[in-house]
Amino acid sequence: MSTSTNGVRFTLDGEAIEARPGETILQAARRHGTAIPHLCYADGMRADGNCRACVVEIEGERTLAPSCARTPAPDMKVHSRSERALHSQKMVLELLLSDMPETAYRQDSELDYWAAHLDVGEPRFPHRCQPEPDLSHPAIAVRLDACIQCTRCVRACREVQVNDVIGYAHRGAHAQIVFDMDDPMGQSTCVACGECVQACPTGALMPAGVAAELTPTQATSPSEWYGPLRAGA
Repeated sequence: MSTSTNGVRFTLDGEAIEARPGETILQAARRHGTAIPHLCYADGMRADGNCRACVVEIEGERTLAPSCARTPAPDMKVHSRSERALHSQKMVLELLLSDMPETAYRQDSELDYWAAHLDVGEPRFPHRCQPEPDLSHPAIAVRLDACIQCTRCVRACREVQVNDVIGYAHRGAHAQIVFDMDDPMGQSTCVACGECVQACPTGALMPAGVAAELTPTQATSPSEWYGPLRAGA
Protein backbone atom coordinates (compact mmCIF):
# COMPACT_ATOMS: atom_id res chain seq x y z
CA MET A 1 0.00 0.00 0.00
CA SER A 2 1.10 3.54 -0.61
CA THR A 3 0.04 7.14 -0.82
CA SER A 4 -2.32 7.84 -3.73
CA THR A 5 -3.35 11.16 -5.19
CA ASN A 6 -6.53 10.92 -3.11
CA GLY A 7 -5.03 10.18 0.28
CA VAL A 8 -3.21 7.59 2.36
CA ARG A 9 -3.83 3.86 2.25
CA PHE A 10 -3.41 1.94 5.48
CA THR A 11 -4.80 -1.12 7.25
CA LEU A 12 -7.54 -0.86 9.89
CA ASP A 13 -8.44 -4.05 11.74
CA GLY A 14 -7.07 -6.14 8.89
CA GLU A 15 -8.89 -4.22 6.15
CA ALA A 16 -7.14 -1.97 3.64
CA ILE A 17 -8.77 1.46 3.58
CA GLU A 18 -7.87 4.92 2.35
CA ALA A 19 -7.90 8.13 4.37
CA ARG A 20 -8.63 11.38 2.61
CA PRO A 21 -5.99 14.14 2.74
CA GLY A 22 -5.81 15.52 6.28
CA GLU A 23 -8.22 12.93 7.64
CA THR A 24 -7.52 11.33 11.03
CA ILE A 25 -7.71 7.63 11.80
CA LEU A 26 -11.02 8.19 13.60
CA GLN A 27 -12.56 10.07 10.69
CA ALA A 28 -11.39 7.50 8.15
CA ALA A 29 -12.62 4.64 10.34
CA ARG A 30 -16.05 6.18 10.78
CA ARG A 31 -16.38 6.84 7.04
CA HIS A 32 -15.58 3.16 6.38
CA GLY A 33 -18.12 1.94 8.94
CA THR A 34 -15.84 1.17 11.89
CA ALA A 35 -17.10 2.60 15.18
CA ILE A 36 -14.39 3.82 17.55
CA PRO A 37 -15.63 5.36 20.82
CA HIS A 38 -14.94 9.07 21.21
CA LEU A 39 -16.09 11.75 23.64
CA CYS A 40 -13.84 14.80 23.48
CA TYR A 41 -13.93 14.81 19.66
CA ALA A 42 -16.78 16.44 17.72
CA ASP A 43 -16.97 17.28 14.04
CA GLY A 44 -16.32 20.95 13.39
CA MET A 45 -14.04 21.34 16.41
CA ARG A 46 -10.30 21.10 16.85
CA ALA A 47 -9.33 17.65 18.14
CA ASP A 48 -7.94 17.70 21.68
CA GLY A 49 -7.28 14.00 22.27
CA ASN A 50 -7.75 14.34 26.01
CA CYS A 51 -10.44 11.78 26.90
CA ARG A 52 -8.49 8.82 25.47
CA ALA A 53 -11.69 6.87 24.75
CA CYS A 54 -10.64 6.59 21.09
CA VAL A 55 -7.20 5.04 21.54
CA VAL A 56 -6.05 2.47 19.00
CA GLU A 57 -3.05 0.17 18.74
CA ILE A 58 -0.54 0.86 15.96
CA GLU A 59 1.90 -1.89 15.08
CA GLY A 60 5.48 -0.96 15.92
CA GLU A 61 4.52 1.72 18.46
CA ARG A 62 4.87 1.25 22.20
CA THR A 63 1.93 3.36 23.33
CA LEU A 64 -1.69 3.54 22.24
CA ALA A 65 -2.59 6.54 20.09
CA PRO A 66 -5.68 8.78 20.20
CA SER A 67 -7.30 8.14 16.82
CA CYS A 68 -9.05 11.53 16.83
CA ALA A 69 -5.72 13.37 16.74
CA ARG A 70 -3.57 10.96 14.75
CA THR A 71 -3.35 10.92 10.97
CA PRO A 72 -2.44 7.64 9.30
CA ALA A 73 0.82 7.02 7.49
CA PRO A 74 1.26 4.87 4.37
CA ASP A 75 1.19 1.14 5.17
CA MET A 76 0.39 1.79 8.83
CA LYS A 77 -1.36 -1.12 10.54
CA VAL A 78 -3.99 0.06 13.03
CA HIS A 79 -6.02 -2.07 15.43
CA SER A 80 -9.09 -0.52 17.04
CA ARG A 81 -10.49 -3.82 18.34
CA SER A 82 -7.38 -5.56 19.63
CA GLU A 83 -7.45 -6.82 23.19
CA ARG A 84 -5.16 -4.01 24.32
CA ALA A 85 -7.11 -1.25 22.58
CA LEU A 86 -10.51 -2.50 23.78
CA HIS A 87 -9.25 -2.92 27.35
CA SER A 88 -8.10 0.70 27.41
CA GLN A 89 -11.27 2.03 25.77
CA LYS A 90 -13.48 0.19 28.25
CA MET A 91 -11.37 1.29 31.22
CA VAL A 92 -11.68 4.95 30.22
CA LEU A 93 -15.47 4.63 29.89
CA GLU A 94 -15.77 2.78 33.20
CA LEU A 95 -13.74 5.42 35.04
CA LEU A 96 -15.91 8.19 33.59
CA LEU A 97 -19.11 6.30 34.42
CA SER A 98 -18.01 5.94 38.04
CA ASP A 99 -18.38 9.71 38.50
CA MET A 100 -21.76 10.06 36.79
CA PRO A 101 -24.93 10.90 38.75
CA GLU A 102 -27.34 8.03 39.35
CA THR A 103 -29.91 9.60 37.03
CA ALA A 104 -28.70 10.83 33.65
CA TYR A 105 -29.47 14.44 32.75
CA ARG A 106 -30.14 13.56 29.13
CA GLN A 107 -31.32 10.40 27.43
CA ASP A 108 -28.86 10.73 24.56
CA SER A 109 -25.72 10.84 26.70
CA GLU A 110 -22.78 9.95 24.48
CA LEU A 111 -21.00 8.34 27.43
CA ASP A 112 -23.95 6.01 28.02
CA TYR A 113 -24.10 5.25 24.30
CA TRP A 114 -20.46 4.17 24.06
CA ALA A 115 -20.59 2.29 27.37
CA ALA A 116 -23.51 0.26 26.04
CA HIS A 117 -21.78 -0.17 22.66
CA LEU A 118 -18.72 -1.72 24.35
CA ASP A 119 -20.78 -3.57 26.96
CA VAL A 120 -19.23 -1.73 29.91
CA GLY A 121 -20.95 -2.84 33.10
CA GLU A 122 -21.42 -1.28 36.51
CA PRO A 123 -18.32 0.75 37.49
CA ARG A 124 -16.06 -0.83 40.09
CA PHE A 125 -14.54 2.48 41.22
CA PRO A 126 -15.67 4.85 43.97
CA HIS A 127 -17.59 8.01 43.14
CA ARG A 128 -15.60 11.21 43.69
CA CYS A 129 -16.92 14.30 45.43
CA GLN A 130 -18.62 16.53 42.86
CA PRO A 131 -19.50 20.26 42.72
CA GLU A 132 -22.99 21.44 43.62
CA PRO A 133 -25.34 22.38 40.76
CA ASP A 134 -25.15 25.97 39.52
CA LEU A 135 -28.65 27.12 38.58
CA SER A 136 -27.85 30.83 38.70
CA HIS A 137 -28.27 31.39 34.95
CA PRO A 138 -31.79 31.91 33.57
CA ALA A 139 -31.12 29.92 30.39
CA ILE A 140 -28.46 27.29 31.16
CA ALA A 141 -28.28 24.80 34.03
CA VAL A 142 -24.79 23.73 35.13
CA ARG A 143 -24.47 20.31 36.77
CA LEU A 144 -20.80 19.43 36.81
CA ASP A 145 -21.41 16.08 38.47
CA ALA A 146 -22.06 14.92 34.90
CA CYS A 147 -18.99 16.66 33.47
CA ILE A 148 -16.32 14.40 31.96
CA GLN A 149 -13.94 17.33 31.34
CA CYS A 150 -13.81 16.67 27.61
CA THR A 151 -13.45 20.47 27.08
CA ARG A 152 -15.87 20.49 24.16
CA CYS A 153 -17.73 23.35 25.86
CA VAL A 154 -14.45 25.26 26.26
CA ARG A 155 -13.65 24.93 22.56
CA ALA A 156 -17.24 25.77 21.60
CA CYS A 157 -17.12 28.96 23.66
CA ARG A 158 -13.58 30.02 22.80
CA GLU A 159 -13.09 28.81 19.26
CA VAL A 160 -16.53 28.47 17.69
CA GLN A 161 -18.35 31.45 19.22
CA VAL A 162 -15.17 33.28 20.36
CA ASN A 163 -16.85 34.42 23.58
CA ASP A 164 -14.03 33.16 25.86
CA VAL A 165 -16.25 32.75 28.92
CA ILE A 166 -15.66 29.07 29.71
CA GLY A 167 -12.28 27.91 30.95
CA TYR A 168 -10.59 25.07 32.81
CA ALA A 169 -9.17 25.68 36.27
CA HIS A 170 -7.66 24.10 39.42
CA ARG A 171 -5.58 20.94 39.65
CA GLY A 172 -5.92 17.20 40.08
CA ALA A 173 -9.23 16.00 41.50
CA HIS A 174 -10.31 19.62 41.94
CA ALA A 175 -9.96 20.48 38.24
CA GLN A 176 -13.21 21.63 36.66
CA ILE A 177 -14.89 23.79 34.06
CA VAL A 178 -15.25 27.42 35.22
CA PHE A 179 -16.90 30.58 33.94
CA ASP A 180 -14.77 33.74 33.78
CA MET A 181 -12.88 33.89 37.11
CA ASP A 182 -14.70 30.89 38.59
CA ASP A 183 -17.91 32.92 38.89
CA PRO A 184 -21.43 31.47 39.06
CA MET A 185 -22.60 31.19 35.48
CA GLY A 186 -25.42 33.67 36.12
CA GLN A 187 -22.87 36.30 37.15
CA SER A 188 -20.47 35.59 34.30
CA THR A 189 -20.25 37.30 30.92
CA CYS A 190 -22.09 34.38 29.26
CA VAL A 191 -24.39 35.62 26.47
CA ALA A 192 -26.51 32.43 26.49
CA CYS A 193 -25.71 31.53 22.87
CA GLY A 194 -26.17 27.83 23.72
CA GLU A 195 -23.12 26.56 21.84
CA CYS A 196 -21.75 24.93 24.99
CA VAL A 197 -25.06 23.15 25.62
CA GLN A 198 -25.04 21.74 22.11
CA ALA A 199 -21.43 20.61 22.53
CA CYS A 200 -21.82 18.89 25.91
CA PRO A 201 -21.97 15.09 25.49
CA THR A 202 -23.47 14.22 28.90
CA GLY A 203 -25.89 16.95 29.97
CA ALA A 204 -23.58 18.73 32.39
CA LEU A 205 -24.72 21.87 30.55
CA MET A 206 -28.41 21.86 29.70
CA PRO A 207 -31.19 24.35 28.92
CA ALA A 208 -32.59 25.48 32.27
CA GLY A 209 -35.79 23.68 33.20
CA VAL A 210 -35.47 20.89 30.64
CA ALA A 211 -35.99 17.47 32.22
CA ALA A 212 -34.01 14.45 31.05
CA GLU A 213 -37.15 12.70 29.80
CA LEU A 214 -37.73 15.59 27.38
CA THR A 215 -34.33 15.20 25.70
CA PRO A 216 -33.88 13.05 22.57
CA THR A 217 -33.36 9.33 22.96
CA GLN A 218 -30.20 7.68 21.70
CA ALA A 219 -29.86 7.50 17.94
CA THR A 220 -27.78 5.04 15.95
CA SER A 221 -24.57 7.01 16.44
CA PRO A 222 -23.49 10.16 18.32
CA SER A 223 -22.67 12.00 15.09
CA GLU A 224 -26.39 11.99 14.22
CA TRP A 225 -27.54 13.72 17.40
CA TYR A 226 -26.55 17.27 16.62
CA GLY A 227 -27.05 19.78 13.85
CA PRO A 228 -24.89 20.97 10.96
CA LEU A 229 -21.83 21.65 13.15
CA ARG A 230 -21.46 17.92 13.70
CA ALA A 231 -23.03 16.54 10.55
CA GLY A 232 -21.16 13.45 9.31
CA ALA A 233 -17.75 14.31 7.92
